[in-house]
Amino acid sequence: MKKLVSLLLVLSMLSALLIGCGSTSADNNGAEAGTDSAAVEDTAAETDGTTEGEGFRVGGIGPLTGGAAVYGIAVKNGAQMAVDEINAAGGVNGVPLVFSFEDDEHDPEKAVNAYNTLKDWDMQLLMGTVTSTPCLAVAEETMNDNMYMLTPSGTAVECVQYDNAFRVCFSDPNQGAKSAEYIGTNKIATKVAVIYDSSDVYSSGIYTEFANSAAEYGIEIVAAEAFTSDNKTDFRIQLQKAKDGGAELVFLPIYYQEAALILSQANSMGFAPIFFGCDGLDGILSVEDFDAALAEGVMLLTPLVADENDKTKAFVAAYEAAYGETPIQFAANAYDAMYIIKAALEQSGAAADMSAEEICDLMKAAMLEITVDGITGEMTWTEDGEVNKEPKAVKIVDGAYTAM
Repeated sequence: MKKLVSLLLVLSMLSALLIGCGSTSADNNGAEAGTDSAAVEDTAAETDGTTEGEGFRVGGIGPLTGGAAVYGIAVKNGAQMAVDEINAAGGVNGVPLVFSFEDDEHDPEKAVNAYNTLKDWDMQLLMGTVTSTPCLAVAEETMNDNMYMLTPSGTAVECVQYDNAFRVCFSDPNQGAKSAEYIGTNKIATKVAVIYDSSDVYSSGIYTEFANSAAEYGIEIVAAEAFTSDNKTDFRIQLQKAKDGGAELVFLPIYYQEAALILSQANSMGFAPIFFGCDGLDGILSVEDFDAALAEGVMLLTPLVADENDKTKAFVAAYEAAYGETPIQFAANAYDAMYIIKAALEQSGAAADMSAEEICDLMKAAMLEITVDGITGEMTWTEDGEVNKEPKAVKIVDGAYTAM
């Protein structure tokens, strides 16, 4: 009897172990690419930015925590929304996209760690990274691995310096030149001061090209005042120089956190010029303990104008329904990025059982052949990875972004 009981216990434990192994295998392997779509859908699940199952495995990297988290969260949400739509409509030639997103905290070393985590996950394409400094570090890794990379919002020129990398957004120089063009062509101001972060590649890159283009559009730069990452809480000296110089407009090629401080301090000084920024200002209305009324009249270049047409209105409504908040342009860039990846995969003829290197070689050619009419405009790409599309501008009116 003791032997029989012992045998039954062993058999019971072995059965439980086999059931556990079978469950793990099913979760990791999902369905074979090209099999019945219902079977694929049954094995797919969304958990913390990861869509489980078999298909084209697309990784994402960006800040989900830390000071730049608003950008990364928007990118993850926008990308996931697109993935869900694409898969519901049949995927890429019947094959789903499988999406996994890793937090880099806007830190280049952590971004590389995130990239390696995604490689261990067998990533085949990268949608990332979100911010420029981490993107530069990850770009080196993708070049070495011949991994296709599409950054939704990495604006530094070097983010796409290799032939495997492309971007959805404008580069820093493009934003600087387009800002000068927009201000000058629309006669918004002629006397302009600039406050920029000389320690940041994004900010200094935009400023340099703005300064190079200003005279062409009849703009006089009456003050160009820098700050650094070690000194970005008190901007009264820079604002006073802008005021003394007679600036009608202050150009802010910086991120929204610092911009919120600048607007608050300018208000306390009685200085009320026009403030004009680029995509880094998107998010200023959500800054904690900031009086959003101070942002009234702020202008910025952005690829997303929420009320531009039926397509953008539908995107905004769907995003608000899914995530309970109005999308910023980072979400729109990421949403478009997934549809760009879909279009390029279909053009390339890539298969889900190909290696990342094989897919990348096909995608390099496909990106130069496709045209994508996205939320942020109609887009094509050049051999240097840059996007061709028209810039847009919005103005904050009654606490909301309004087309200009």
